[in-house]
Amino acid sequence: ERTVVTIDGMRIFVSFTDKMDPITSYVEVSNLSEAEIASGQSGSCHGPTIGGSINLKRNRSEIGKKGFNGYFNAGYDFNNQQKIIGGAINYADSLFFIDNNVMFREAENYTAGNNNEVLFSQFRKINMSTTAGFLFDKNKYFEAAVIYDKATDVGYPALPMDVSLAEALITSVKFEYIPMESIFNKLETKVYYNTITHIMDDTTRPDVAIHMDMPGWSDTYGMYANLDGKVNKNTFLGTFNSFYNRSLAEMTMYPSDPNENIMFMLTWPDVVTFYNGIYAENTYEFNCHSNFKISGSLGNQFNEVKSQFGLESLQIFYPGLKADKNRFLKSLATNFNWKKEKFGYSFGLAYGERAPSVSEGYGFYLFNSFDRYDYIGNPDLENEQSAEASVNLKYQTKSFKTSFSTSYFHISNYIVGKPDPSVYQMTIGAQGVKIYSAIDYASLIKSVFIFETYLMSNLKWDNQLTYSYGKGSDGENLPFISPLAYQSKLFYKKAAFTAEIEVQGNATQTNYAPFYGEIEKPAYAILNFATSYTLSFDKTKLSLRTGIENILDADYSTFADWNNIPRMGRNVFINVLYSLN
Repeated sequence: ERTVVTIDGMRIFVSFTDKMDPITSYVEVSNLSEAEIASGQSGSCHGPTIGGSINLKRNRSEIGKKGFNGYFNAGYDFNNQQKIIGGAINYADSLFFIDNNVMFREAENYTAGNNNEVLFSQFRKINMSTTAGFLFDKNKYFEAAVIYDKATDVGYPALPMDVSLAEALITSVKFEYIPMESIFNKLETKVYYNTITHIMDDTTRPDVAIHMDMPGWSDTYGMYANLDGKVNKNTFLGTFNSFYNRSLAEMTMYPSDPNENIMFMLTWPDVVTFYNGIYAENTYEFNCHSNFKISGSLGNQFNEVKSQFGLESLQIFYPGLKADKNRFLKSLATNFNWKKEKFGYSFGLAYGERAPSVSEGYGFYLFNSFDRYDYIGNPDLENEQSAEASVNLKYQTKSFKTSFSTSYFHISNYIVGKPDPSVYQMTIGAQGVKIYSAIDYASLIKSVFIFETYLMSNLKWDNQLTYSYGKGSDGENLPFISPLAYQSKLFYKKAAFTAEIEVQGNATQTNYAPFYGEIEKPAYAILNFATSYTLSFDKTKLSLRTGIENILDADYSTFADWNNIPRMGRNVFINVLYSLN
């Protein structure tokens, strides 16, 4: 909830209450060009946020490069017998391009360390996308895009149910205009629509206490308009963002005794979220070494419960609850950057707010298998408010680069679930009920140290050390906070051959959060190796990549793994890519 995830700037919302369909699951690595990651209020151009933003940008052909190009790729993972096959065919000329991409994956259960099979970890998935663009004037550009993603038989070993269907359709049209001889560089506007369906399934699970159907739906209509330019030493950007989302989820329980009544509830009571906001930023260049950036946003979020049945269900806990609620959200951020020759630094201060999510505000008996509590939303929650400070130091020469960055967040009205012994749980085996509430504040710190150097002209050594800390005003550690994490990699490249060996791991998780269902996680380290070779022909390339992940077959789980399900053990993989340029 605290991080905004977008695909090419489009807001997309999950369709299931258990967060089992993250936005990242609806795209493929094969059709992505990069992930734009921003921390804290640096990401507020995509909407209200506390943690920041991740914008997944898709590949796109360049108009002007005439002819066809494409690729075919195949892969196999031996651990879970994952089969990967896909391809793309693209065409471009001086005025037009069209890109087509498809990827299919199918996997069986994987095995963790010591050859322990992790049941219900299988999946099947297909992803298809098409993007077409047309330059109908030298400064006017039109683009249409569509993504279709369908996953079936998706196992979730940490949960009592699997997914029989997770289906997404993501569409958009975009227009770009480049003014001639103006202070404005570009006007970009996009209109989009996406719909997601998510259906849970427990029919393949043994010993099910009570059969349940749990479908969920999310529909989003949205648009944004960006205008950027430059006046003297000022570089500016203005954005208008708007979206309308409808979230609906339900649960039907079928008792084994046919004489008992079927039980039905709306876990998301057909909640509408309508947001409109503006964002502006300006960067002033003092000189070639330093600049100062200031940004801010102001938005209005309107929520309404469309289902009368769902509203009356929530009024059991909140008598007099109205169907709608308005919230105003704002942010302000400043950042100073300085760089000269080998050394650079930056520091920033920011303030931002976010509204409670649909689950936090309107969820109705949402079972959390991690702490084994049913959760009930609270429409009266205040907005979370975050004050943050960040510092970044860099030093770089031709042979090595090092940097240190740290961020501090003080989040007021930090939303958590609190047990309410007066309310009886609905889910069989649940420990009780938690009502979404808020502690006075939470403090979070994250520091990252990076060191990169060339040991030889063809041999690079990368290192990263990350420290995280989180604690609430009630004295409890916050959940899902990483212990000390490290990564070290040697990368060798000569001509068409590459090889890399990497060790990564975590220290013992001492600051865990038993109040939120966490247990202490032991330290772990895994060793990975990979190599690749590329053969180039006249207009084609053939690339082969192979390697071994978790070479020592460590049996481990991380701080982020739901219900401590262990990660994959030793895995040998092979990938082949044949491309036409």
